[in-house]
Amino acid sequence: MRNDSEENGRGAEGERPQPPSPLLPVQARRAGAWCLVVLLIAAVVALGVWLCVELSAAVTPVLLALLGSGLLGPLYRRLVAMKLNRSLAAGLTCAVLVVVVGGAGYIVVNALIDTGDQIITSLREAAKDLSRHFGAAGTSLDDLAARSKELVTKFGGTAASGLLAGVSVVGQVLAASILALLLTFFFLRDSDKAVRALRDWAPGSSAPQLERMARRGFHSIEGFMRGTTFIALIDAICITVGLLILQVPGAIGLGALVFVGAYIPYLGAFISGAVAILVALADRGLVIALWALGVVLAVQVLEGHVLQPMIQSRTVKMHPATVLLAITAGAGVAGILGMLLSVPLTAAVTGVLQELRLHYAAGSDSDDGGPAASPASS
Repeated sequence: MRNDSEENGRGAEGERPQPPSPLLPVQARRAGAWCLVVLLIAAVVALGVWLCVELSAAVTPVLLALLGSGLLGPLYRRLVAMKLNRSLAAGLTCAVLVVVVGGAGYIVVNALIDTGDQIITSLREAAKDLSRHFGAAGTSLDDLAARSKELVTKFGGTAASGLLAGVSVVGQVLAASILALLLTFFFLRDSDKAVRALRDWAPGSSAPQLERMARRGFHSIEGFMRGTTFIALIDAICITVGLLILQVPGAIGLGALVFVGAYIPYLGAFISGAVAILVALADRGLVIALWALGVVLAVQVLEGHVLQPMIQSRTVKMHPATVLLAITAGAGVAGILGMLLSVPLTAAVTGVLQELRLHYAAGSDSDDGGPAASPASS
């Protein structure tokens, strides 16, 4: 009797319906889940970019204040270490920022205004010479130079005839500059309060990790701004001295163009160097143009193999493809301003992602419980 009941039970179990097999294999479901995650992240990023564009009047001063704080943050910390009041130290730092940025802007703009027509005329002469040898390439360069001069002329005419429009634009720029300066003051003075607020509002036990991420991102911006400014100054001085020795017209304006272009990695150096070579070709001939090419290449080699490793060795290192993609995206979103802001922001994001990677790598090591977990835990 017992054997019959056992056999009947086994038969009943064997007759139970099996669960239906999934329509898609496990690999396909995983790929679909990852695609959904990527689409969600892309939607969040697109929404953030749209909000930044719509609120650019408020976002731009905040970003400029972050760059200014990163540029002169070491000076502020040194003043605080000298037992100065935090408000006084932040005020002196902002005053230095006004002097440095205003002085550099005045020198650059004045140099470009004084030699701008000469540079454009030289570019058109170079375009005519190239058009005789290369055809369409030189014609395109000639059209570009002509359009540049036309745009400058139209801008000046518009500013002279439409006084109200010009005053409106100047007023917007002035208001954004003042707001950025005030935000720089508050960012410097109240940085410790911001850290305490981050700790208080952080959910659960994530406060230390969020603080490390914020510090790593700001450290990346700080290192980029200080390193790029110093490298841009050295590049501009070396190229200006070289062009003055070669007696290339508009050398000071070309050096100012190199200084501004250095804030756009790779692309800015290429464009400013090409302009200097073309001006030398138009006014001084092929031999001087080759010497100018040698000067530009020597400065670029100095920057790439000496200055970059020495000055920016402790900051976030980004692949050139990442930098170029960031510049392209910034240009598509906000034009020249987007090109200038995209690289330091990308450096900050890269620093935050590296901090996250280190955090999860340390967590996986501690979960293993092996010998590698003891240094991380200590």
